[in-house]
Amino acid sequence: MEKQPYVLIVDDDPDILSGIVTVLESQPYRLATARDGKKCIEMIAQEIPDLLILDLLMPRMDGWGVIREMRSEPRYANVPIMVLTTVIEDASRRRYELETGMAMDVQEYLQKPIKPTELIQCVKELLKGHVR
Repeated sequence: MEKQPYVLIVDDDPDILSGIVTVLESQPYRLATARDGKKCIEMIAQEIPDLLILDLLMPRMDGWGVIREMRSEPRYANVPIMVLTTVIEDASRRRYELETGMAMDVQEYLQKPIKPTELIQCVKELLKGHVR
C-alpha cells in the first residue's frame, strides 16, 4: 500500500483551516492542522510533513518565523512550503529579506481566497517527488 502524503496546514483562522481541510479531504492525504507557528514547529518536531501549507499572519509565531526556523534546521530544510495568505507577495518577500538578509525560500506563494481546484493542483505539484 502506498504511503499517504502528510500535509500540515497552519492558519489561525478556524474557518480557513476548515475550508482547506474540506477541500483536501477529497484527496489521498493525511492532514493535520495547527493554529499558530509555535504549535506548527512542535508538530514538525514530532513528524516532518511532506508539505507545509502556511499562513503568514498568526499569533505566537508568525509564518515568517516558521520559515526562518525551518530553513535553518537541516532536518526540515527540504520540506516544501506553500504560503497561503492575504499578504501581497512582494511586500512579504521584502519583509522577510529585511528581517533575515536572505530570500524567502518557499516553493509556492498563493493569495487568499483560492479556488479549490487551484489548491488541489498546487498541492499535487508540490508533493511530486517530496513524499518521504
